[in-house]
Amino acid sequence: MNAEHASNTSSLPEMPATSTEARKQHAEISERIRSFNEAYYVNDEPLVPDAEYDALFNRLIELESHYPTLKKNSPTQEVGAAPAEGFTKVKHARPMLSLGNAFSREDIVDFLARIRRFLNLTAHSPVEVVGEPKIDGLSLSLRYEGRKLVTAATRGDGAEGEDVTANVAHIDDIPKTLPDDAPDVVEIRGEVYMARSAFHKLNETQAETGGKTFANPRNAAAGSLRQLDPSISAKRPLRFFAYSFGELSESLAQTQWDFLQKVDGWGFVINPLTRRLNDADDIMTFYDELGNQRPDLDYDIDGIVYKVNDFELQLRLGFVSRSPRWAIAHKFPAEQARTRLNAIDIQVGRTGALTPVARLEPVTVGGVVVSNATLHNRDEIERLGVRVGDMVVIQRAGDVIPQVVEVILDERPEGTEEYQFPDECPKCHSHAMREEGEAVTRCTGGLICPAQAVERLKHFVSRNAFDIDGMGAKNIEAFFELGWVKSPGDIFRLETDHNEAIRKLEGWGDKSATKLFDGINERRTIGLDRFIYALGIRQIGQATAKLLARHYGSVTEWRSAIINANQADSDALRELINIDQIGPGVAKDLIEFMAEDHNLAVLDDLQEVLTITDVEAPSVSDSPVSGKTVVFTGKLELFSRNEAKVKAESLGAKVAGSVSAKTDYLVAGPGAGSKLKKAEELGVTVLDEQGWLDLIAAE
Repeated sequence: MNAEHASNTSSLPEMPATSTEARKQHAEISERIRSFNEAYYVNDEPLVPDAEYDALFNRLIELESHYPTLKKNSPTQEVGAAPAEGFTKVKHARPMLSLGNAFSREDIVDFLARIRRFLNLTAHSPVEVVGEPKIDGLSLSLRYEGRKLVTAATRGDGAEGEDVTANVAHIDDIPKTLPDDAPDVVEIRGEVYMARSAFHKLNETQAETGGKTFANPRNAAAGSLRQLDPSISAKRPLRFFAYSFGELSESLAQTQWDFLQKVDGWGFVINPLTRRLNDADDIMTFYDELGNQRPDLDYDIDGIVYKVNDFELQLRLGFVSRSPRWAIAHKFPAEQARTRLNAIDIQVGRTGALTPVARLEPVTVGGVVVSNATLHNRDEIERLGVRVGDMVVIQRAGDVIPQVVEVILDERPEGTEEYQFPDECPKCHSHAMREEGEAVTRCTGGLICPAQAVERLKHFVSRNAFDIDGMGAKNIEAFFELGWVKSPGDIFRLETDHNEAIRKLEGWGDKSATKLFDGINERRTIGLDRFIYALGIRQIGQATAKLLARHYGSVTEWRSAIINANQADSDALRELINIDQIGPGVAKDLIEFMAEDHNLAVLDDLQEVLTITDVEAPSVSDSPVSGKTVVFTGKLELFSRNEAKVKAESLGAKVAGSVSAKTDYLVAGPGAGSKLKKAEELGVTVLDEQGWLDLIAAE
């Protein structure tokens, strides 16, 4: 095991030299990440391996560290996939978030350093973490009320999961009741998995009986847990490792380690390889040891999760939109294989991006047969020098389609030709061009391109947008071809305009049509943040959509503000850019979207058929800073800037990046300059750090 393993970055462009180049690169990679998410979560067609996805994700984080205004426009603030069709949905009392990734010793050192900076600790202050094997399974939350199991739910999109309570009844590792000393409300979280030995036996049985065989233990575990018929789940040998908690009516422990010992005593199974670690040296030693043990374990692991042990420190560190600051996943290296590249196809995304996909001679990598790989863009094809017919090295990490990482030139067949990247869209034959500074080639067809139109509609109904049961990618394509759904509003007229016709379609019927119409009607009322995200505006991810929704409150206010921001030097433009971590790039894309008549027509149409709910008032309405706008400036000494922002937002305040007439409080540390002067000119209340602490303590 190589402790210095780093993520693959061969397909990444060079780091940009200017903020303009950084914004373009960030937008391009964000678009790729979102297309990968949509393919994986919505269409069940993963396009890239974990290693490649992680490399792209890390580049976004790297860009955001240099240009913080990019952060809120990023998939780094988003999480997960939404519940699948056919299951009752369960809203998590506390979100189930994903984790940031590490690949090398340097990443681990940076992780520990970030924690120390956030907490205002010295560079050598001890930070104890708990290292737990990262099980390659399916996340599950178990809710106990009155010490009885009442609900089991998958993670889903982090906020809402699938109710699989009936399907976990047979799992021996999950207690159905808790002892008398347990609190009234307890949520225990962990990973459902299938042992390798049990997986092989299951596949043998399936093959003998003519049933479906599974590619790997993770697929087997997920497929077994998510059976609509619980009797099928009951026949599958599933296991469960407990590793964290959600809502609690009272505290269980002061540290992660003590929590694990507590639930172990309640009858849950915790991973016996879990260990307390004191520094980067401890962590890397554990990483090497566990990597060497990995082939001999009876369950699959794809890395190690490190968590700050002290719960008080976890509470102070808090969360970013996508993940906790106090935990990280340290990934193991990817797996590789050799195979023949038979063809290169071009896929067209919703923003017109042309993405080349390699069609491969099927090959087994890590126990999974794969036949497709991403080639990313024109530059990647040129960098690799790949040709149709080449023998190539592919890399796979996790349950996804691999990437091409190398061409074996010594085995190149005679007569192969250099691949010519198309200069027109394969779907609408419009000119395809690449803007200066971007790696992506785009179709210029816009609304006349059927591929873009279809992909935009798929995004609209995707699981993190409208999440309409029964309206998957295939149905969108079919209804588009029939001319029934050309714009988002058409979806909500299907029942009135095409009811009987849908029921008569091949593969449909009364039951499936009714299910579709019920799913559509359930989504006629939607939150403002999901609505904004569903529109597919460039650079507007889930986190940015939530930020805009929270700031403007209603669709009327949001729409009016963005339209008014089109005027240079307007108050509306200044307000938009002043939203913390919203920069000129995002403002430009929002304004351009709202400046197009056809987009306004889509909004008009949707507002006729939908109820778009306003953002709820903060639950901490009794806080003295709830609903107030706060700006922090100067060198803060009692707490870090990030910790101050997180605390303010948790109390319902809005944190802005600059002072304006709408600012309620300026918290100024030593060295405050122009912001302090402007606040004094505008009559804004100015507080020092202790004054701020006294104010929020009044809650």
